[in-house]
Amino acid sequence: MRTSKDPLLQPFTLKHLELKNRIISTSHEPAYSEDMLPKLRYQLYHEEKAKGGIGLTMFGGSTLVDRDSPPAFGNLFAGTDEIVPYFKELSNRVHRHGAALMCQITHLGRRTSPYVEDWLPTVAASCVREPAHRAFPKEMEREDMIRIANAYGAAARRCMEGGLDGVEIEGYGHLLDGFWSPLTNRRTDEYGGSLENRLRFTREVLGEIRNQVGSDYIVGLRMVIDEDLPGGIEFDEGMTIAKILTDTGQLDFINVIKGHVDTDEGLSHVIPNMGTPSGPHLEFTAAVRSELKLPIFHAARIADVATARHAVGSGCVDLIGMTRAHMADPHIVRKIENGQEDQIRPCVGAGYCIDRIYVGSEALCIHNPSTGREETAPHITIPSKDLKRVVVVGAGPGGLEAARVLAERGHDVILFEAGDQPGGQINIAAKVERRREILGIVDWRYAQLQRLSVEMRFNSFVEASDVVQENPDVVIIATGGLPNLSFLDSGSEYATTTWDVLTGITTVDSEVLIYDDNGQHQGISCAEYMALKGASVKIVTPDRSVAQEVGGTNYPIYLKLFYQHNVDMLPNKRLIRIHRRNGSLTGEFYNEYDRSTTTISAPQIVVEHGTLPNDELYFDLKPSSKNQGTIDINALVAEQPQKHAPNPDGTYQLFRVGDAVASRNIHAAIYDSLRLCQHL
Repeated sequence: MRTSKDPLLQPFTLKHLELKNRIISTSHEPAYSEDMLPKLRYQLYHEEKAKGGIGLTMFGGSTLVDRDSPPAFGNLFAGTDEIVPYFKELSNRVHRHGAALMCQITHLGRRTSPYVEDWLPTVAASCVREPAHRAFPKEMEREDMIRIANAYGAAARRCMEGGLDGVEIEGYGHLLDGFWSPLTNRRTDEYGGSLENRLRFTREVLGEIRNQVGSDYIVGLRMVIDEDLPGGIEFDEGMTIAKILTDTGQLDFINVIKGHVDTDEGLSHVIPNMGTPSGPHLEFTAAVRSELKLPIFHAARIADVATARHAVGSGCVDLIGMTRAHMADPHIVRKIENGQEDQIRPCVGAGYCIDRIYVGSEALCIHNPSTGREETAPHITIPSKDLKRVVVVGAGPGGLEAARVLAERGHDVILFEAGDQPGGQINIAAKVERRREILGIVDWRYAQLQRLSVEMRFNSFVEASDVVQENPDVVIIATGGLPNLSFLDSGSEYATTTWDVLTGITTVDSEVLIYDDNGQHQGISCAEYMALKGASVKIVTPDRSVAQEVGGTNYPIYLKLFYQHNVDMLPNKRLIRIHRRNGSLTGEFYNEYDRSTTTISAPQIVVEHGTLPNDELYFDLKPSSKNQGTIDINALVAEQPQKHAPNPDGTYQLFRVGDAVASRNIHAAIYDSLRLCQHL
């Protein structure tokens, strides 16, 4: 066990609640709810963090208190007693491992849509539209305030009846702080104008909560101290608000927020990703803590133990939130306690989890596919009773994960890689300096394979005979893909790929046209790389906008850079062919909307169109395999072993994963390998 002098492992008393350490997971919504309730999937996700030793896990980010606060991204609904039994189940699961549990409650105000659930109008202090969710809210009447204040109190009471240790009220970007901010409160009655008036509704809500839960129950506030917007709440006013609300004696903690979330650009700073400093708001939070006399929480890009330890040890916070870090590894605390910090699976700041939420999907970690799938894909690999000899070909993310899982299960694994280092396409992505943290996906797995004594042979371009010579029982083909130029009618020989640019095979010309028909990070990160090299860049895409699949916390960073470097962005143009004319290249583009054909010339045309499987080895090995290379997809989805064996003369099972099957993302490749290999 690590010495108890570690600041992170010190106990903390929050009102009457004894927390065993200073690490928390702050309230968030992974969209694992079912029928707006925290059923089994939701419960197992939080129980895993409790198993991992966390002191406090907070859940239900934006749990709704009333019907005119419809869900925006899989929210829970605490507006009826139906949720109480599920709270009790979740509470029992978390408490049995010695962790505490709290729920966040809120009314979203304008931060949702009137076109879902009951089709009720959104409500807010004033009719000020939120750019992100685009609703024009109704200005609240006094009757609305009375009803919603009572709903807050009832929701808090349900949390208490469900055995939760406390509640957190949301006060950034939602209904309550919409009254605080001059930007969103234009009222002329007793709820607008002066700060006292703007806080009146919040004080009524706090009073009703205390009326229904009493003075002993833990109630805190996650609040914006500085909106970082001209005309909005600035630090001094934010601190005044905090002092007024805490002086009421009705709050037991403050969870500090800096920034605004009503636009994607604003959200990208509140929830910063890779390429930004660790703990960017810690100094700000420390300034808040120095002036308030109650416990302070904070979470914003606290992705590693060293930053968390600094935050607590230097007095910036009382409790530090490692929320996304626990999506990457829910066993952080246990590993700290056991002196295994080097084995913590790192959060690489990709933002894959949060970005999925804002496009209507559930949160998933880019490289921990067990998160959110605890029922079928346990975080701790189960050893196999039938040990096998396994050959894995390819050391990209899919191959590394396959080798790791198989070795954890006890199999004898040998890993072949044609290159001189592991990583595959991740190594290419990391050539963009701002995205170098993504290498953590590779580094962690490589370290695990070394710990497990897996035999790894680099610079090994193997053929079928080399594989067969190893006498394998199982062969995993994870050879990835190669840039796809097959869509071009002609002129593919004139195209430069994003791989060519980022690996340095081709130098960047002074003027570049990049055609992105992928819409993910590959194309626009290459555009970023070239713009920073000083090139004049024009991005052309067949989609209605550039980087259509890059999420809300990531694309603002790209757009900011593109505007700074005068990058042209042209949508709705599909590249058909490339010509060489007079020493320059000309791309021919088709616009489906007006059915026009146009040409754009540039000295260099870079193309991003995903990959085609590098599958020659797979097809060479297929005839001699027991299963003819096929995967029983029903067994795969059901998390069952692969028993399909149509070829009795075969000598091994053969499977392929990741881009060796089809062009997909990192999470897909890793999940392929986990759910296949955990049953081999």
